[in-house]
Amino acid sequence: MSELDVQIPTAFDPFAEANAEDSGAGTKEYVHIRIQQRNGRKSLTTVQGLKKEFSYNKILKDLKKEFCCNGTVVQDPEQGQVIQLQGDQRKNVSSFLVQAGIVKKDNIKIHGF
Repeated sequence: MSELDVQIPTAFDPFAEANAEDSGAGTKEYVHIRIQQRNGRKSLTTVQGLKKEFSYNKILKDLKKEFCCNGTVVQDPEQGQVIQLQGDQRKNVSSFLVQAGIVKKDNIKIHGF
């Protein structure tokens, strides 16, 4: 009997690899860039979903200088901190975030019109 190797079946977990990795399905964090219509031709661009370790005020300061518009950081109870900019700045903000290396192009979702 010592010459024969006896294989004992072990429990197989098909999801062990998926649970071990942090890059599972549905865990991708997106940055949402939206436009809100105000009155008449006035509009508002909102940016939400940035990581918590970034300084929102510094990003806002650079955005305001780059695009010559006013803006603010608003604390929302559901989405957390949201950057608001005057005007339709969706394409400008997305290209700025990619150039600055804050977020990858694949993780940006642009909403509106």
